[in-house]
Amino acid sequence: SYLIKNGFEEVNFSEDWQLKADKKYFTKIYDSTLIAFIPHQNLREGMKIAVSHTDFPCLKIKPSADIMQNDYGKLNVEVYGGMILNTWFDRPLSIAGKVVLKGQDCYQPDVKFVDFKRPLMIIPNLAIHMDRSINSGKSISKQKEMLPLAFMQTENNSEDELANDNSKLIKLLAEELSCAQEDILSYDLTVYQVETPYYLGFAGELVTAPRLDNITSVKACIEGIIADKRKVGLDIAVLFDNEEVGSRTKQGGASNVIERIYMAFGYTRQAFLADLAKSFMLSIDVAHAMHPNYIEKNDLTNKPILNKGLAIKMAASQSYAGDAEAIAIVRALCEKYKINYQMYVNNSDIPGGSTIGSMASALLTMRTLDVGIPILAMHSARETMGKDDQKSLEKLVRVFFEGFY
Repeated sequence: SYLIKNGFEEVNFSEDWQLKADKKYFTKIYDSTLIAFIPHQNLREGMKIAVSHTDFPCLKIKPSADIMQNDYGKLNVEVYGGMILNTWFDRPLSIAGKVVLKGQDCYQPDVKFVDFKRPLMIIPNLAIHMDRSINSGKSISKQKEMLPLAFMQTENNSEDELANDNSKLIKLLAEELSCAQEDILSYDLTVYQVETPYYLGFAGELVTAPRLDNITSVKACIEGIIADKRKVGLDIAVLFDNEEVGSRTKQGGASNVIERIYMAFGYTRQAFLADLAKSFMLSIDVAHAMHPNYIEKNDLTNKPILNKGLAIKMAASQSYAGDAEAIAIVRALCEKYKINYQMYVNNSDIPGGSTIGSMASALLTMRTLDVGIPILAMHSARETMGKDDQKSLEKLVRVFFEGFY
């Protein structure tokens, strides 16, 4: 709805596209990836692409999820992505995602979306009196210790009833969606923290919130494409799913749908491939800020600090996309428009993570650079950032779409 309010028109991914120059469009891919794009009059003047990801490390609810033990009702879940497990204990949790119902046609089920937006569950810690080693470092069983407490047995809720497939989760979903329990065929449900973001620091200079990885980058991509002022070429913002588990899915960073835009305007594949060579992509994902208590974990000379600007990310392994020319282009933009930036390189003894950038740039054969805001506690239930760094990132994406061709 935010894109529609800003003049973008939705086109269906499963239909032929009839596009017009200088109009704004967006399309959704299997409900979890979004592409917003603006084809200008002179389409072949080069592409500007800003990519990010929508997913985050979390818990996913398994099928037949209800577990009833000793009057406690838990949900069977699995870990999605590389989350810091112990940060999820003792936090209010809710449920959001997709529920698929029976349709008129077996091949056309009815898809509904749900977000309870209120605390429903908790994963309680074990008291220190029952585990004196809890502060000494211990492994956590994902199957045993990460199960959320969701309900208690009552007179109307016996173990026998649950054994007969009267699922409390299915009942909850049916009530929320006003549908029959027997119509629910499947679901893709995420457990997430329902906690409020806060400003903190003595001067309110910091922000702490769940899912800064990668809401910060998503917001920068959307604000950038909305503010687009370029008159030529093709400008695109892509929000992929499944980055946290490798991106190799139909809606992940390994997808390639940009050629469809060229085809809609009657251009050949050869034209599309040729234009990739004069195009540029920003891969936007968070970086590791220097931790105040673990300074040795960062590189010796490249130590991003909160509120000192966005991070330009480099890696000899190419786990972050980039080359000397790409770095020079982004640094020039930052210096021209007075945008604060820092350099990020991994400590050579700590390989770090990866992003969409290298995979997407290899598929598109396009010059690409990885950037993002530095944060603390990446993949924790709550992460921390500098308030001013988001302004720097959003300004970079806006001037990026204004054009340097």
